[in-house]
Amino acid sequence: MGAGHAHKLYRPGNSPVHDLPPHCKLAATFGFVIVVVSTPREAVWAFGLYALLIAAAAAVARIPAGFLLRRLLIEVPFVAFAVLMPFVAQGERVEVLGMSLSVSGLWGAWNVLAKGTLGVAASVLLASTTELRALLLGLQRLKLPPLLVQIASFMIRYGDVISDELRRMSIARRSRGFEARGIRHWGVLAKTAGALFIRSYERGERVYLAMVSRGYAGSMPLIDEVTATRAQWAYAAALPVTALAVCLMGWTL
Repeated sequence: MGAGHAHKLYRPGNSPVHDLPPHCKLAATFGFVIVVVSTPREAVWAFGLYALLIAAAAAVARIPAGFLLRRLLIEVPFVAFAVLMPFVAQGERVEVLGMSLSVSGLWGAWNVLAKGTLGVAASVLLASTTELRALLLGLQRLKLPPLLVQIASFMIRYGDVISDELRRMSIARRSRGFEARGIRHWGVLAKTAGALFIRSYERGERVYLAMVSRGYAGSMPLIDEVTATRAQWAYAAALPVTALAVCLMGWTL
C-alpha cells in the first residue's frame, strides 16, 4: 500500500497518541478490551471509570467528542439486540414503567451495552489515531501470521479499487439515462454485479502476475522497521494497566 493511505476513521493530528508506534497502540487497545470484558457486570461504577479513561485518552489524542460519538453509531445493531433481551429472557421478572422485564435480561442488556460500547470506543480511538498502513506494520511487528497480514493488506487495497470500479460503472449507467426505480431493474443491477466480479477477478490476476514478475514468492518485503522505546511502551501501557487496577477492585469490592 502506498504511503499515507488513510481511511475515513483516521483523523490526522500531532498528539502523543498519534506519535506512538502502531504495535504499542494495538497491544494497549487489545489489553484494555480484555480487561473490560473480564470485569463483572455488577460493578457498574467500574464501567463509568473505563469511560473516563477513554475520554482522557481521546482528550490527549485531541479527538473531539462529537467525532468519537458519531463513529459509535456502528454499534446500533447490537444496541437493538440488547434492548430486546429484557423482554425475551426468562427468569425473575420486575415491573419497569408498567412493563414486565426479566432481571437476568436487564443485566445481560447492560453487560452487552457497557462492554460493547467501551470496546467500540477503544477501537474507534485506535483507528482515529493510526493510518491503515501503520496498523498493518504494527500487526507485523506483533508477529501476527504473515499470511493474515497480507490478506488484510490486499483486502484494504482492493476494497478501494472495487469501490472505484463500481463508481465508474454507476456513472456510465447514469450517463445512459438509467435509474434503478423498481424490481424490473434488478436484472440490470445483477448484470452490473456480475461484470464487477469479472473485472475484479481479471484485475487481480494481472496484479498477481505483475507481482510474480517482480519477485513475489509468498511474502511481502518489510520496508519500514517500526520500533518502540521503553518509554513509549510505558506510555501506551498506562490505559490497560489503569483499567486492570479498576477491574481488580471490581472483583474485590
